[in-house]
Amino acid sequence: MNLIGNIIINIYSIAVLLIVYIQYVKKQEKEFLQYKIFLMMLKTTVFLLIVDIFSRFDGSPNTIYVYINRICNFAAFSLNLVLPSLWILYVHDQVVQEEKFTRRLIFSLIFLNLINFISVIFSQFYEWFYYIDDENMYHRLPLFFVPVVLVIMFMAVGIMMLIKNRKKIEKKNFASLIFFGVPPFVGVLLQATFYGYSLMLNCLALSMLIVFVNIQNHNMYTDYLTGVNNRKKLDLYLRDKINASIENKTFSAIMIDVNDFKAINDTFGHNIGDDALKICAKLLASCVEEDDFIARFGGDEFCIILYTSDENILEETVCRIKNYFDKFNQSGKHPYKLEISIGYALYDYNSFMKVEDFQKKLDVLMYKNKELVKKM
Repeated sequence: MNLIGNIIINIYSIAVLLIVYIQYVKKQEKEFLQYKIFLMMLKTTVFLLIVDIFSRFDGSPNTIYVYINRICNFAAFSLNLVLPSLWILYVHDQVVQEEKFTRRLIFSLIFLNLINFISVIFSQFYEWFYYIDDENMYHRLPLFFVPVVLVIMFMAVGIMMLIKNRKKIEKKNFASLIFFGVPPFVGVLLQATFYGYSLMLNCLALSMLIVFVNIQNHNMYTDYLTGVNNRKKLDLYLRDKINASIENKTFSAIMIDVNDFKAINDTFGHNIGDDALKICAKLLASCVEEDDFIARFGGDEFCIILYTSDENILEETVCRIKNYFDKFNQSGKHPYKLEISIGYALYDYNSFMKVEDFQKKLDVLMYKNKELVKKM
């Protein structure tokens, strides 16, 4: 690839990333580590794309291009592991969802990047990875492939982490995260195999665009507090389930309400109340299958859509939910108890109920159960 072609494709990639950056900084989740990592990935990629442009000014000895070429190649090799390290942190945060554990990983990755930086410094004297001759021409050396292999290894760690913990990640997120590593991986191989090609960063820009679009879609349909689906996504999902139903194969749903939730807020404060809702979401998620759908209906109400149209399986799931909440209350680990009311039903294909009608039916059944609980 000639210099002009390299500049054009890099400028295009930078423009795409700047658009993503402008849109991303408008988000309201700036205190989260995941936000900071993705933002750092954007900034680093843009910087390295600029460095890549100036690291290809071969020739023209006895000009300023000599210094530009040397400085930018040094920067490119020194920062070789920064993006793969940020990728590992991003994946780890997606999988573990506990920022304190991800932050601990930062120090190990900084140490590895420091070793890489020191090795690049030594390479200036011992010519391990590359050298620039008196004519200001860049040349690869036998150990050039060591940094390439390290990048591939870092990316492989992220992918293995995703595969190992795939059950903890929503299917759509898993697919986009797995795909994230594919274009850069192909770019690295092409760049290493065909001298003069610079595609890894451009492929990474494509991956970041795809992940950004996925993040936008995820945020649009995710409840900010609990991390489960929101009411908007529930309505769309329920409509699709109703439209896809046939006489012998429909689905079922469960509506759950936390009894006296206001008392938890009033007694212990809204922060504890928020934690209680998060715990509810986690308890419900542990009671259902991976393919089942959980949403926060509003306030202290949740709705679960099950794939099954078998009444026995539905009732078993309801019993399991009650048992999980009973175990939580008996554990005494928290200063409050989570008592719930439940309404559940199979969707009747012949009823021709619309989304609002079926939700109303579940709501009525749930409040009937609430009245029974109060009388007990």
